[in-house]
Amino acid sequence: MGGYVIILIAVFALMWLLLIRPQRRKQLEQARMQDAVEVGDDVLTAGGIHGTVREIEGEIVHVEIAPGTTVRLDRRAVAAVAREPEPETLPQAEQAASGDES
Repeated sequence: MGGYVIILIAVFALMWLLLIRPQRRKQLEQARMQDAVEVGDDVLTAGGIHGTVREIEGEIVHVEIAPGTTVRLDRRAVAAVAREPEPETLPQAEQAASGDES
């Protein structure tokens, strides 16, 4: 009977490590991102709308989705902040080869 209790505890610990802990970490990262939203950021809302943050009033974010069209959203409705894509760098071997050919 005692062996079953140990197995049950081990399964619970494994579930916590593999499921619950990573989900909490993801929620914390999402909350940090939402708190860091600033005026001028390009955002994606939870509803799939892309826009630019024009004004922030506490927990309310005003997002311009088209010229002259602004919507009010709760800060928690921001699903992602669009970042400028970083330019891809060529591996050094390709850079050297392309420099030799010019």
